[in-house]
Amino acid sequence: MQVESTLFTHSKYRPELTRPAPFLPMSRKEMDKLGWDSCDIIIVTGDAYVDHPSFGMAVIGRMLEAQGFRVGIISQPDWSNKNEFMKLGKPNLYFGITAGNMDSMINRYTAERRMRHDDAYTAGNLGGKRPDRAVTVYAQRCKEAFKQVPVVIGGIEASLRRIAHYDYWSDKVRRSVILDAKADILVYGNAERPLVELSHRLASGEPIGQLHDIRGTTVIRKEPLPEWKGMDSRKLDQLHKIEPIPNPYGADDVGCKNLSGPTDEKIFDNDAPKAISVQPARPKPWEKTYVLLPSFEKVSEDKFLYAHASRILHQEQNPGCARALFQKHAERAIWVNPPAWPLNTDEMDGVFDLAYKRVPHPSYGKDIIPAYDMIKTSINIMRGCFGGCSFCSITEHEGRIIQSRSQESIVKEIKDIQQKVPGFTGVISDLGGPTANMYRLGCSSVKAESTCRRLSCVFPAICGHLDTDHQATIDLYRAARDVPGIKKVLIASGVRYDLASEDPRYVKELATHHVGGYLKIAPEHTEDGPLNKMMKPGMGSYDKFKELFDKYSKEAGKKQYLIPYFISAHPGTTNEDMVNLALWLKGEKFKLDQVQNFYPSPMANATTIYHTGLNSLKNVKHTSEEVTVPKKGRQRKLHKALLRYHDPLGWPMIREALIEMGKEKLIGNSPSCLVPAESRQEREALRSKKKLVTKDDGKGQKAFTRFSADQFDDRKQADGKKGGTNKPGQAKTAQTKAQPAGQRPVKKNVWGTTPKHQR
Repeated sequence: MQVESTLFTHSKYRPELTRPAPFLPMSRKEMDKLGWDSCDIIIVTGDAYVDHPSFGMAVIGRMLEAQGFRVGIISQPDWSNKNEFMKLGKPNLYFGITAGNMDSMINRYTAERRMRHDDAYTAGNLGGKRPDRAVTVYAQRCKEAFKQVPVVIGGIEASLRRIAHYDYWSDKVRRSVILDAKADILVYGNAERPLVELSHRLASGEPIGQLHDIRGTTVIRKEPLPEWKGMDSRKLDQLHKIEPIPNPYGADDVGCKNLSGPTDEKIFDNDAPKAISVQPARPKPWEKTYVLLPSFEKVSEDKFLYAHASRILHQEQNPGCARALFQKHAERAIWVNPPAWPLNTDEMDGVFDLAYKRVPHPSYGKDIIPAYDMIKTSINIMRGCFGGCSFCSITEHEGRIIQSRSQESIVKEIKDIQQKVPGFTGVISDLGGPTANMYRLGCSSVKAESTCRRLSCVFPAICGHLDTDHQATIDLYRAARDVPGIKKVLIASGVRYDLASEDPRYVKELATHHVGGYLKIAPEHTEDGPLNKMMKPGMGSYDKFKELFDKYSKEAGKKQYLIPYFISAHPGTTNEDMVNLALWLKGEKFKLDQVQNFYPSPMANATTIYHTGLNSLKNVKHTSEEVTVPKKGRQRKLHKALLRYHDPLGWPMIREALIEMGKEKLIGNSPSCLVPAESRQEREALRSKKKLVTKDDGKGQKAFTRFSADQFDDRKQADGKKGGTNKPGQAKTAQTKAQPAGQRPVKKNVWGTTPKHQR
């Protein structure tokens, strides 16, 4: 894939900055120690500052520092007024705003829109340290603090809100976040390349209002960029279309394609020589071309147009052939430049080889930051994902093209961990990324890679152009194990099992050396209906991988198990689909404790289906397929209860649903039944209108305990004083997960809802 320039070829803005700061300063006192009178760039983040390459503010801060800029950090400021946004003074160039590693709304609210009481990216695991829609709030406060200072917003929250988008929490379509935040420019995707260009151009004296042509950015304009031609989005809605490569001689009729039919003789019967003129190459059809999307006002009112606009955006994600996007919002409009070119291996190495301390900023003292504890001995080996799962937004943020580090850089980081991480025991917790086994995989055809508009390289089947040779990953694993002092290298990132099955050597290496008893994989469902809307492979791929995994685990003399992830209430899922999934789980003897309903995150394809009820994975027309979408609270609770078919708290709801579906035969005590018949204790509790809760009787069984309404309310008040339901460090997942040993599931009452004292 073509790149315009490398990250580290610019001259340093401040040549005197020869050594990196111990930590990027978070106070005036730290600035004074460094001899700084001001910062060139101040990054405002919703996360605690951890100087580690898995934290966005550290990556961007250290990269800009390497370019010769003085970079300060304002972490989790009090957003009630502008004062904390002024504590490092006025930045010379701009404020850089990010909500953090997570979207602030997903960080603060559950899939049922209940507020969380913890925050893994905050010291002490305390919730409430960032506002709702943090990017917007932080940007507005920065404008209040220093009106004339440019504001640049980025990170995943801004990236996935770059056009008009459906917002799950308000249940409406919102404007592009750049308008609400009143920001000058939005950087989407991995920000290194656009931020380096933006920073050096600002430093050279260009005004922020002229920086409208940087790839990977979104800006506010009234008109498209000059000399760009427009196309109506309705002309482009063709799924999986690969654009033709223009003839390098500038004409389509050059060569032998005319050597057929009655005109053949005409080519040869003129003896007089003719001059051949070579025409300059025609521009590619996507260069200097923008797509006019339906306006914000139209997509807000018309779900067909919303689904259509979403589909066009997802098709324009390949940097090699993406067009710019132009969408009107009343009197103004947003201009979305094509995505930035992906980083090459040398650039990736340069980013991860920067001078990270690999620990939290000293100001946090001994407070635990759970997200840091989870990743402090893990290593990110690649970026991007070509899976295209409809419920995931990684592809829209990081792109489909895999950007991999060199083996040497990864081994160097392992040695860095040995030296810098306190209490390191010799165990690397993960070598991974968005997916564990896409390292150095990609398209084997340069032509196809530069022009392909497919949403996925592996759905509905693995593309014939995709290289599935895992040898580079196998070599990396072996090199990591051979580092002196390393006892174990685990793989914690999810394995794409349909890819892994294409190379049994990888499965053998994985099962023999890199599984700590359990391996996470994500079939997500068992039924074709929801799987097709998820863009996930069928269960045949899971069965093939499981067979290989069990075989190689046995050969290695190890008892190892797969931990499957599943999503409930995903668009396209019917009640019958969930019953079939529950029966499969029971047949496989899986008992899932922590489960998660589908969470409609911004810009995901599945979120578009959730909002519109239309299949936006295909051409969107007024005759488009209408998709079943579990939106109602009762149905979502039922789907979640079916995933936990073994929990007595969900049995009344499941029984009622099975009766409505005419599946009474699944109620009873035989092995073929899903749930048992109603017990005497349950009937008595319901007749007396008493609350029914469960407890562990110490023998691994569920025992029923009844409280009167008054007793139950007293219990709620007493327990409510204890705070949130999740203990610091308790594992959570976006899908389902087997619960860690020693942690009990959240208790629910007989109607399938969580008591308020446990929310």
